Amino acid sequence: MKDHEQTEVVDKLSSLILKAVPKAQVVEKYGGTLYTLKPEEKENQFCGIFQFKNRVQLAFSQGALLKDPKNLLEGSGKHRRHINIQEGQEINEAALDRLVKEAANFST
Repeated sequence: MKDHEQTEVVDKLSSLILKAVPKAQVVEKYGGTLYTLKPEEKENQFCGIFQFKNRVQLAFSQGALLKDPKNLLEGSGKHRRHINIQEGQEINEAALDRLVKEAANFST
């Protein structure tokens, strides 16, 4: 995935997150952009965007608790789940909107 494509995906994801959760605050941390409703709390981010060489990842801190009828989430850890967005991949905005809102509810 080329740099400009990654930037476009990151910008689109960020816009979707902030539209879904307008009160979310942005925190640059762990090499990515995290979103939280409680920036004063060290580890209360509900999701984050991370760039890798060939993909952009949208990670959910409590992803294992999210309802995922579209089977978008990957991962098998105790808590986190993520969506990897590859070059040319369409973003399911409606499904992401629902996942982001649900994830934000876990952090309130």
